[in-house]
Amino acid sequence: MYKDQYISVIIAAAGMSNRMGSKINKQFISINNKPILVHTLEKFEECSYIDEIILVAKEDEIDYCRKEIVKRYNFNKVSKIIRGGKERQDSVYNGILALNEKTDIVLSHDGARPFVKIENIIDGIKGAYKYGACVVGVPVKDTIKVVGDSNEIVKTPKRDMLWAAQTPQCFKKEIILEGHRKAIEDGYVGTDDSVLVERMGIDVKMAMGSYKNIKITTPEDLIIAESILKDMDTIYNRREFIFQTR
Repeated sequence: MYKDQYISVIIAAAGMSNRMGSKINKQFISINNKPILVHTLEKFEECSYIDEIILVAKEDEIDYCRKEIVKRYNFNKVSKIIRGGKERQDSVYNGILALNEKTDIVLSHDGARPFVKIENIIDGIKGAYKYGACVVGVPVKDTIKVVGDSNEIVKTPKRDMLWAAQTPQCFKKEIILEGHRKAIEDGYVGTDDSVLVERMGIDVKMAMGSYKNIKITTPEDLIIAESILKDMDTIYNRREFIFQTR
Protein backbone atom coordinates (compact mmCIF):
# COMPACT_ATOMS: atom_id res chain seq x y z
CA MET A 1 0.00 0.00 0.00
CA TYR A 2 2.77 2.44 0.90
CA LYS A 3 5.22 1.50 -1.85
CA ASP A 4 3.05 3.16 -4.46
CA GLN A 5 4.12 6.38 -2.71
CA TYR A 6 7.43 8.12 -3.36
CA ILE A 7 8.78 8.96 0.09
CA SER A 8 11.50 11.52 0.81
CA VAL A 9 13.18 12.56 4.03
CA ILE A 10 14.80 15.92 4.73
CA ILE A 11 17.67 15.66 7.22
CA ALA A 12 18.24 19.02 8.92
CA ALA A 13 21.96 19.27 9.71
CA ALA A 14 22.63 22.99 9.36
CA GLY A 15 22.45 24.02 13.02
CA MET A 16 25.02 26.19 14.79
CA SER A 17 25.65 23.78 17.73
CA ASN A 18 26.05 26.69 20.18
CA ARG A 19 24.97 24.66 23.22
CA MET A 20 27.47 21.90 22.48
CA GLY A 21 30.43 24.24 23.01
CA SER A 22 32.38 22.38 20.31
CA LYS A 23 34.63 23.74 17.57
CA ILE A 24 32.90 21.48 15.06
CA ASN A 25 29.26 20.99 14.18
CA LYS A 26 27.68 18.54 16.63
CA GLN A 27 26.57 16.33 13.72
CA PHE A 28 30.23 15.60 12.94
CA ILE A 29 31.22 14.60 16.48
CA SER A 30 32.00 10.88 16.61
CA ILE A 31 30.25 8.40 18.85
CA ASN A 32 31.37 4.79 18.61
CA ASN A 33 33.91 5.83 15.91
CA LYS A 34 31.34 7.30 13.52
CA PRO A 35 29.95 10.84 13.18
CA ILE A 36 26.52 11.37 14.70
CA LEU A 37 25.16 12.31 11.27
CA VAL A 38 26.30 8.98 9.85
CA HIS A 39 24.39 7.07 12.55
CA THR A 40 21.31 9.14 11.65
CA LEU A 41 21.58 8.66 7.89
CA GLU A 42 22.09 4.92 8.27
CA LYS A 43 18.58 4.49 9.66
CA PHE A 44 16.93 6.09 6.64
CA GLU A 45 19.29 4.40 4.19
CA GLU A 46 18.28 1.04 5.70
CA CYS A 47 14.54 1.78 5.76
CA SER A 48 13.04 0.22 2.62
CA TYR A 49 10.18 2.74 2.60
CA ILE A 50 12.53 5.69 2.00
CA ASP A 51 13.24 6.53 -1.66
CA GLU A 52 15.23 9.74 -1.28
CA ILE A 53 17.26 11.62 1.31
CA ILE A 54 17.77 15.39 1.05
CA LEU A 55 20.60 16.49 3.34
CA VAL A 56 20.53 20.14 4.43
CA ALA A 57 23.85 21.53 5.65
CA LYS A 58 25.58 24.82 6.34
CA GLU A 59 26.89 26.28 3.09
CA ASP A 60 30.54 25.99 4.15
CA GLU A 61 30.04 22.35 5.18
CA ILE A 62 28.41 21.04 1.99
CA ASP A 63 31.67 19.81 0.46
CA TYR A 64 32.66 18.15 3.72
CA CYS A 65 29.30 16.38 3.90
CA ARG A 66 29.62 15.20 0.32
CA LYS A 67 33.17 13.81 0.70
CA GLU A 68 33.40 12.73 4.35
CA ILE A 69 29.82 11.66 5.04
CA VAL A 70 27.93 10.69 1.88
CA LYS A 71 30.75 9.31 -0.30
CA ARG A 72 32.87 7.87 2.50
CA TYR A 73 29.98 5.89 3.97
CA ASN A 74 28.28 5.09 0.63
CA PHE A 75 24.86 6.63 1.20
CA ASN A 76 23.15 5.86 -2.10
CA LYS A 77 19.78 7.42 -1.22
CA VAL A 78 21.20 10.93 -0.65
CA SER A 79 20.17 12.66 -3.86
CA LYS A 80 21.09 16.25 -2.91
CA ILE A 81 23.03 18.22 -0.33
CA ILE A 82 21.64 21.73 -0.16
CA ARG A 83 22.26 24.94 1.74
CA GLY A 84 20.44 25.53 5.00
CA GLY A 85 18.69 28.72 6.05
CA LYS A 86 18.81 31.09 8.99
CA GLU A 87 16.35 29.02 11.06
CA ARG A 88 15.63 25.30 11.02
CA GLN A 89 12.27 26.13 9.47
CA ASP A 90 14.05 27.85 6.56
CA SER A 91 16.34 24.84 6.13
CA VAL A 92 13.41 22.41 5.92
CA TYR A 93 11.65 24.67 3.42
CA ASN A 94 14.79 24.70 1.26
CA GLY A 95 14.70 20.92 1.45
CA ILE A 96 11.05 20.83 0.39
CA LEU A 97 11.84 22.94 -2.67
CA ALA A 98 14.59 20.46 -3.62
CA LEU A 99 12.38 17.35 -3.41
CA ASN A 100 11.95 14.98 -6.31
CA GLU A 101 8.88 15.99 -8.27
CA LYS A 102 7.47 12.49 -7.69
CA THR A 103 7.46 12.90 -3.89
CA ASP A 104 4.14 12.08 -2.20
CA ILE A 105 5.16 11.93 1.48
CA VAL A 106 7.82 14.08 3.17
CA LEU A 107 9.60 13.39 6.44
CA SER A 108 11.70 15.93 8.34
CA HIS A 109 14.29 14.66 10.79
CA ASP A 110 17.01 16.17 12.95
CA GLY A 111 20.53 15.24 11.92
CA ALA A 112 21.42 15.00 15.61
CA ARG A 113 18.80 12.30 16.38
CA PRO A 114 20.81 9.16 15.59
CA PHE A 115 18.78 6.64 17.61
CA VAL A 116 15.45 6.74 15.78
CA LYS A 117 14.09 3.24 15.26
CA ILE A 118 13.16 2.09 11.77
CA GLU A 119 9.79 0.89 13.07
CA ASN A 120 9.08 4.44 14.31
CA ILE A 121 9.95 5.82 10.87
CA ILE A 122 7.50 3.38 9.31
CA ASP A 123 4.78 4.23 11.85
CA GLY A 124 5.19 7.92 11.00
CA ILE A 125 4.92 7.20 7.27
CA LYS A 126 1.79 5.13 7.81
CA GLY A 127 0.26 7.94 9.86
CA ALA A 128 0.99 10.52 7.16
CA TYR A 129 -0.44 8.21 4.49
CA LYS A 130 -3.66 7.67 6.45
CA TYR A 131 -4.19 11.07 8.08
CA GLY A 132 -2.04 13.53 6.12
CA ALA A 133 0.21 14.50 9.03
CA CYS A 134 1.85 12.46 11.80
CA VAL A 135 4.54 13.21 14.40
CA VAL A 136 6.63 10.74 16.37
CA GLY A 137 6.79 11.48 20.10
CA VAL A 138 6.60 10.12 23.64
CA PRO A 139 4.42 10.87 26.68
CA VAL A 140 6.23 13.13 29.17
CA LYS A 141 7.34 11.54 32.43
CA ASP A 142 7.65 14.71 34.52
CA THR A 143 4.98 17.06 35.77
CA ILE A 144 5.06 20.16 33.56
CA LYS A 145 4.50 23.68 34.91
CA VAL A 146 3.52 26.76 32.93
CA VAL A 147 5.55 29.60 34.47
CA GLY A 148 4.91 33.35 34.23
CA ASP A 149 7.31 36.27 33.73
CA SER A 150 8.08 36.47 37.45
CA ASN A 151 8.69 32.71 37.76
CA GLU A 152 5.32 32.11 39.35
CA ILE A 153 3.53 28.90 38.40
CA VAL A 154 0.55 29.85 36.26
CA LYS A 155 -0.80 26.42 35.42
CA THR A 156 -0.14 22.69 35.78
CA PRO A 157 -1.41 20.90 32.66
CA LYS A 158 -2.71 17.34 32.94
CA ARG A 159 0.33 15.14 32.39
CA ASP A 160 -1.60 12.41 30.60
CA MET A 161 -2.32 14.88 27.78
CA LEU A 162 1.31 15.96 27.29
CA TRP A 163 3.72 14.43 24.79
CA ALA A 164 7.25 15.43 23.82
CA ALA A 165 7.44 15.81 20.06
CA GLN A 166 10.37 14.18 18.30
CA THR A 167 11.30 13.58 14.69
CA PRO A 168 10.64 12.29 12.13
CA GLN A 169 7.62 14.43 11.45
CA CYS A 170 5.74 13.09 8.44
CA PHE A 171 3.37 14.77 6.01
CA LYS A 172 1.75 14.55 2.63
CA LYS A 173 3.81 16.91 0.51
CA GLU A 174 1.05 19.34 -0.37
CA ILE A 175 0.13 19.77 3.31
CA ILE A 176 3.59 20.62 4.63
CA LEU A 177 4.37 22.78 1.59
CA GLU A 178 1.23 24.85 2.22
CA GLY A 179 2.10 25.07 5.93
CA HIS A 180 5.52 26.53 5.16
CA ARG A 181 4.16 28.94 2.55
CA LYS A 182 1.51 30.20 4.98
CA ALA A 183 4.17 30.69 7.67
CA ILE A 184 6.30 32.73 5.24
CA GLU A 185 3.28 34.82 4.28
CA ASP A 186 2.48 35.49 7.96
CA GLY A 187 6.07 35.97 9.09
CA TYR A 188 5.60 33.10 11.53
CA VAL A 189 8.47 31.00 12.89
CA GLY A 190 7.52 27.77 14.66
CA THR A 191 9.49 25.44 16.88
CA ASP A 192 8.83 22.44 14.63
CA ASP A 193 7.18 21.57 11.32
CA SER A 194 4.05 20.19 12.92
CA VAL A 195 2.94 23.55 14.29
CA LEU A 196 2.93 25.00 10.77
CA VAL A 197 0.29 22.44 9.85
CA GLU A 198 -1.61 22.75 13.13
CA ARG A 199 -2.06 26.50 12.68
CA MET A 200 -3.88 25.84 9.40
CA GLY A 201 -6.51 23.89 11.35
CA ILE A 202 -5.31 20.48 10.15
CA ASP A 203 -5.22 17.64 12.67
CA VAL A 204 -1.81 16.07 13.26
CA LYS A 205 -1.69 12.54 14.68
CA MET A 206 0.91 11.43 17.23
CA ALA A 207 2.70 8.09 16.84
CA MET A 208 4.58 6.45 19.70
CA GLY A 209 8.31 7.01 19.44
CA SER A 210 11.15 5.96 21.74
CA TYR A 211 12.68 7.56 24.81
CA LYS A 212 16.07 6.69 23.30
CA ASN A 213 15.34 8.91 20.29
CA ILE A 214 17.15 11.85 21.89
CA LYS A 215 18.39 14.95 20.13
CA ILE A 216 22.09 15.40 20.91
CA THR A 217 22.43 19.06 21.86
CA THR A 218 24.74 19.41 24.88
CA PRO A 219 27.93 17.67 26.11
CA GLU A 220 25.80 15.77 28.63
CA ASP A 221 23.82 14.29 25.75
CA LEU A 222 27.03 12.76 24.37
CA ILE A 223 27.42 10.76 27.58
CA ILE A 224 23.84 9.52 27.25
CA ALA A 225 24.45 8.72 23.56
CA GLU A 226 27.50 6.59 24.34
CA SER A 227 25.46 4.73 26.96
CA ILE A 228 22.64 4.07 24.48
CA LEU A 229 25.12 2.75 21.90
CA LYS A 230 26.77 0.51 24.47
CA ASP A 231 23.36 -0.86 25.41
CA MET A 232 22.49 -1.45 21.75
CA ASP A 233 25.80 -3.27 21.18
CA THR A 234 25.14 -5.48 24.21
CA ILE A 235 21.69 -6.44 22.91
CA TYR A 236 23.11 -7.11 19.41
CA ASN A 237 25.96 -9.26 20.75
CA ARG A 238 23.54 -11.20 22.95
CA ARG A 239 21.32 -11.94 19.95
CA GLU A 240 24.34 -13.05 17.91
CA PHE A 241 25.46 -15.36 20.71
CA ILE A 242 22.00 -16.93 20.99
CA PHE A 243 21.82 -17.37 17.20
CA GLN A 244 25.27 -18.98 17.00
CA THR A 245 24.58 -21.40 19.86
CA ARG A 246 21.30 -22.72 18.54
